[in-house]
Amino acid sequence: MVSSVLCRCVASPPAPGASSTQSPSGDPCGGAVCGGPDHRLRLWSLFQELDVNRDGGLCVNDLAVGLRRLGLHRTEVELRKIVKAGDKDLDGQLDFEEFVHYLQDHEKKLRLVFKSLDKKNDGRIDAQEIMQSLRDLGVKISEQQAEKILKSMDKNGTMTIDWNEWRDYHLLHPVENVPEIILYWKHSTIFDVGENLTVPDEFTVEERQTGMWWRHLVAGGGAGAVSRTCTAPLDRLKVLMQVHASRSNNMCIVGGFTQMIREGGAKSLWRGNGINVIKIAPESAIKFMAYEQIKRLVGSDQETLRIHERLVAGSLAGAIAQSSIYPMEVLKTRMALRKTGQYLGMLDCAKKILSKEGMTAFYKGYVPNMLGIIPYAGIDLAVYETLKNTWLQRYAVNSADPGVFVLLACGTISSTCGQLASYPLALVRTRMQAQASIEGAPEVTMSSLFKQILRTEGAFGLYRGLAPNFMKVIPAVSISYVVYENLKITLGVQSR
Repeated sequence: MVSSVLCRCVASPPAPGASSTQSPSGDPCGGAVCGGPDHRLRLWSLFQELDVNRDGGLCVNDLAVGLRRLGLHRTEVELRKIVKAGDKDLDGQLDFEEFVHYLQDHEKKLRLVFKSLDKKNDGRIDAQEIMQSLRDLGVKISEQQAEKILKSMDKNGTMTIDWNEWRDYHLLHPVENVPEIILYWKHSTIFDVGENLTVPDEFTVEERQTGMWWRHLVAGGGAGAVSRTCTAPLDRLKVLMQVHASRSNNMCIVGGFTQMIREGGAKSLWRGNGINVIKIAPESAIKFMAYEQIKRLVGSDQETLRIHERLVAGSLAGAIAQSSIYPMEVLKTRMALRKTGQYLGMLDCAKKILSKEGMTAFYKGYVPNMLGIIPYAGIDLAVYETLKNTWLQRYAVNSADPGVFVLLACGTISSTCGQLASYPLALVRTRMQAQASIEGAPEVTMSSLFKQILRTEGAFGLYRGLAPNFMKVIPAVSISYVVYENLKITLGVQSR
């Protein structure tokens, strides 16, 4: 077994052929097996055992033969994933340093999972804890099945698994996604910053089968409605600055609010908010349904998709949802820009647009809106994953749960970066949606509008309205989180 290879404290001779290679210096044995101080020596012993052809590197064939000798059987696909994950210099094999780095990262993930399974915090996992943990992930098993899982890892017959047994069993088994960790880091449903380009959350099998997913969506929708309503004045100011601000009309934040109140009173600060709230429900539902279907096409049978699969599935689902509700986006912009008495309401606005401009008016700005999905979702996901992995590497010792403030900070930063990347496209979209509402404004295409803005206002012109947009991020995230958590309790959604 692996533990017999790892533990070399009792002056065991090195594996045959090891004398030709210098062993790393240090005290006997590595801490995780028998408590000794030198972690590297036990990894060196394992490396020597697996290096079948004694060339100082582990290729797929070395791993296959070496692990088979240790009683561990891995498929070729799994072995290729191990080599790919650790091969930093891309030479097709793992040298000792790459092997050490891979296993140290791998062991850290295994320890986090072990801690999350160890509900009693006694250093051992029993059948009840396995049942509870799998139930959290949407998998229901009987006590007999849990005991069968225990027996496969239990070497001393105690019907519990300690850390050494857990690590030895899972060592050198590729882990791409650890569901226990990922479930702590859900963020899309929680953080509503008024944008519509986020990748949807993933739900467990149990959440989908029991209908718990729709409660999450309802809680997220309610949180979004409250959040958007509270930050609506900043959102309307952003739209006004995107459309009307220029070098000759340098609208500032205070001046913009003063202008809105003078023109229509304090109530006018919420123009466009009604349609902005109404479109949350259909868009969330369509995006979720589309995402679940696309997951089956771009992903595998895994519970959780890898990041690039999430990006593809999320972007496609976002495009489908946006295409379905895009006329509401145009209405939201027109309602936010309207003057007092211009429209009686949303329906009156829709009728006037249809009669004067035709059906195509409801899809103005569609192309830049679709193009904005990929940079927003891609940057948002990439930054969030980077922050998550950094936190797990540096601060996750006893639990993978980051806590509320870390989640809020990571969600705020990733959403802000996503908005920054896609903002020029969002500005062009808004101006195209507003064209007919501006007297004497010519009909322009996306490319000609970009050129016009750069020519007349410079690169800075592509970021008009960015200040109020960023000002609303922190309050929007905070409000939506608080409301989301309270609505989850009201709807009977259990928090992990």
